[in-house]
Amino acid sequence: MMVDSIAATSLLGHRPFFSSYNWLSFTKSMNRKYAISPSVRSWHVKKPIRSLTKAQAAELTREAHSYHKEEREPPGIDYGVDSRPGLWPPENKADNPALKNPLLRQERMGCGWLGAIFEWEGVLVEDNPDLEKQAWLTLAQEEGKSPPPAFMLRRIEGMKNEQAIAEVLCWSRDPGVLKRMGSRKEEIHQALQGGMYRFRSGSQAFLNLLVHHKVPVALVSTRPRKSLERAIAVIGIEGVFSVIVTAEDVYRGKPDPEMFMYAAQLLQFIPERCIVFGNSNQTVEAAHDARMKCVAVASKNPMYELGAADLVVRHLDELTVVDLKNLADIEAVELEPEKEMEASAEDDRPPSTSVGVYDGFW
Repeated sequence: MMVDSIAATSLLGHRPFFSSYNWLSFTKSMNRKYAISPSVRSWHVKKPIRSLTKAQAAELTREAHSYHKEEREPPGIDYGVDSRPGLWPPENKADNPALKNPLLRQERMGCGWLGAIFEWEGVLVEDNPDLEKQAWLTLAQEEGKSPPPAFMLRRIEGMKNEQAIAEVLCWSRDPGVLKRMGSRKEEIHQALQGGMYRFRSGSQAFLNLLVHHKVPVALVSTRPRKSLERAIAVIGIEGVFSVIVTAEDVYRGKPDPEMFMYAAQLLQFIPERCIVFGNSNQTVEAAHDARMKCVAVASKNPMYELGAADLVVRHLDELTVVDLKNLADIEAVELEPEKEMEASAEDDRPPSTSVGVYDGFW
């Protein structure tokens, strides 16, 4: 009996050379001839069937997973994100786990969590561009400088006085002289203004709407703080603005986004949830550079010239809180197309005809 089991084991060692059908026939014949024990039969026969079943189950699982993945993501569509597990859905930038309060975190991630940043002249109050032009011409005459041309005056719109004098007009670069000229220009402008301010049509109603819905509001301007606070008191809206950013708080004006970034920091909002209200393309450029949404008010420019803004209106009362929530709900995807364009431009370059020189000798 011991010899028969050894012979059966040696014969069963040739299993890889048999097909599945021949293998079963062979085992049956061996069972009759050598009387193989049930334990040997179960070990040599049932194990291949069990492993085959596991392989088929794994294959079906992979097919079902691929089918559901194709159903969720149709072929030919690039979503701009990595589809690996753990990276989708993308992280909500408004979420702050440090709050340790699920209700506050849920409120922040909703589109109702937003802040408004307003410019002053031409957005909330009426603006007279001729006064700004006349102030620069008067300053040039007092300083003995040549009058700046019209294109240069358009270029310095929204800049700080010191920045415009040093970088565009090129009248001086001495800090003391720049400060003196900037202060004198503001004095001229205030004298021409005469302390008269009035709301633009629909601006006061829109501010009241934001206050009613408890939307934090910030005010930014390149005017000095004293003159801006005096103007706010004249039209009677003290206490409306949670944050006021003036010329003394920043180093550069538009189109640099420094003013808007600082206002968002003081409001304690991320830039993606801040909406800037301005009336020029410089404002639109600065807001988008700061990753903020921008609503352009067509007060001095036609609406078609402000098409780069996220929304263009003639008066602020055309907007509702729902419009602001829709703007805040849009999440921009950072795809960095500039790098791709640079890479493609390098690939399209013709091959160089210059002869390479090995400089390892030197």
